[in-house]
Amino acid sequence: MPGRGTGSSVVRTRPSEPRMAAHQRAVEQIKASYAELPEGAPPRLAKGTTNLFRFRPPARQAKLSAKDLDQVISVDPETRTAEVQGMTTYETLVDATLPYGLMPYVVPQLKTITLGGAVTGLGIESTSFRNGLPHESVEEMEILTGDGRVVVARPDGEHADLFRAFPNSYGTLGYALRLRIKLAPVKPYVRLTHLRFTDAHKCMLAMQEICEAGDLDGETVDFVDGVFFAPDELYITVGRFADRAPYTSDYTGMRIYYQSIRRRGRDWLTVRDYLWRWDTDWFWCSRAFGVQQPLVRSLVPRRWLRSDVYRKLVGLDKRFQITARVDRWLDRPVQESVIQDVEIPVERGADFLAFFHEKVGMTPVWMCPLKAQEHWPLYPMEPNRLYVNFGFWGMVPLPRGQYDGYYNRLIEKAVHDLEGHKSLYSTSFYPREEFWRLYNGDAYWPVKRAYDPDGRLLDLYDKCVRGR
Repeated sequence: MPGRGTGSSVVRTRPSEPRMAAHQRAVEQIKASYAELPEGAPPRLAKGTTNLFRFRPPARQAKLSAKDLDQVISVDPETRTAEVQGMTTYETLVDATLPYGLMPYVVPQLKTITLGGAVTGLGIESTSFRNGLPHESVEEMEILTGDGRVVVARPDGEHADLFRAFPNSYGTLGYALRLRIKLAPVKPYVRLTHLRFTDAHKCMLAMQEICEAGDLDGETVDFVDGVFFAPDELYITVGRFADRAPYTSDYTGMRIYYQSIRRRGRDWLTVRDYLWRWDTDWFWCSRAFGVQQPLVRSLVPRRWLRSDVYRKLVGLDKRFQITARVDRWLDRPVQESVIQDVEIPVERGADFLAFFHEKVGMTPVWMCPLKAQEHWPLYPMEPNRLYVNFGFWGMVPLPRGQYDGYYNRLIEKAVHDLEGHKSLYSTSFYPREEFWRLYNGDAYWPVKRAYDPDGRLLDLYDKCVRGR
C-alpha cells in the first residue's frame, strides 16, 4: 500500500496472547490508578495529545494515568475488524490497517485524534455521508466507568444503555479502554474532482443529490466534502477510489491542499495522503503561524507541519496570553475565539451560510455531509436525514461594547433555530436548562446514576459548558 511511513509500529497479526495480556495489564494499571485518586478530585485523563478547545484551567482535577493504552491490539482481515486500545491515535490505527487494504469506516481529519476520543466525543469525515459517525462502526467497548468498574458494552446485553449513551458523553460516563471496530476496504489511490458553485442553495442541492444517489455521472462516490470561500465561491469535492493513478500530488511540503481546490478541477492522492490531506495545515489554520508563507514554510521541517504542533502553539498562546498582549499593545479590538463544528440539515445549509457570512464573516468554512445511521440519545440527530457539518476555526474582532461569547452565542441560537446541533469539543454558553433540553438530559441522567452514582466524574454540563 503506497504512502509515507510515520515510524509507528504496524500490526500484521491476529490477536495474540502476549498483546492481549499486555492490554489486560494496562487495564489493571488504569483501574488501580483510578482507585488511588484523591476523593473529591474529578479525574483528568493524562494522555499525550488533545484536540479539545476548552482552555479553562482544570480546578481540583487529578490526573489519571492512561499508560500503555495507545496501541492497536490486532487487525483481522477476514472479519474486517480491529481490536484497538482507547488512546490509540487514528494515525497509528491507519498505519496498522492500510497494509491489509482496510481503513476505519470514518477517519477524522487530524492524525492525533484518538479512537476513544472520537467515540466519546464526535468525529466526522468525508465518508460520513454514507457511514455516519465513528461510533456507528463500533461493535464492542471495554469501559472504565465512573464507579471504578471495567465493563464490556455492546449494542445489546447488560450494558446496552451505556453503549448507546457513550457517544457525546465526553468522558463523563467513563473511559474507553478497548474497542472492536469494523473496517472498510480501500484501493491504493483516490481521484478527486472539485466542483465549483457560485450559489449556496445550488451547492447544497447538488451535495444532497450526490450523497443520496451515491454516484456522480454514473460512477460510485466514496468521499464527499467541500469548502465555502465566499458566497459566490463554494466547492464540493468528490473522491473515488482507484487502482492506478497517472500521478499523485504531495501536500505535506510546500504545496497546500486547500489552496489547490481553487486551482484545479482534478487531482490524485495516495489513500493515506488523502486521509491526512487536512492535517498538514490544520485545514487552513496554519496561516495564523505564518507557515503558509513560502519562505517560512521552506525553513520549517516537514515533521512540524502537522495539527498537533499547531495545537500546542495555540495552548502556549492561551497560557501566556501572547496574542491578547500584542492586540492590546497595538490597540486592536479584543478578539473572540470562534472554534466550532455544527450540523445543519442540508436543506437549511444555505440559510446557515448566509447568517454566518453576515454576522461572523470568517472564511474558509469546511462543509462535510453526514447521515446518522441510528438514533443516538445524547446527540439526537434524526436518523437517515442528511446534515452538513460546517467547521470554522479562528479569531473574530468583537464589536465595540460586546464581550467574549457574543459570536458563539449567536451561532448557538442560529444552529438550533435551523434544527441543527453543535459539537461540544470547544466552548459552549448554554444555560443549564437549555443545555439539558438540547442534549437529552432525560436519557443522560439514568445512565449517569447507574455507572457513576457518586458523581466521581463531572457531568456533561459541568465539563462542556462550565469547564470545571
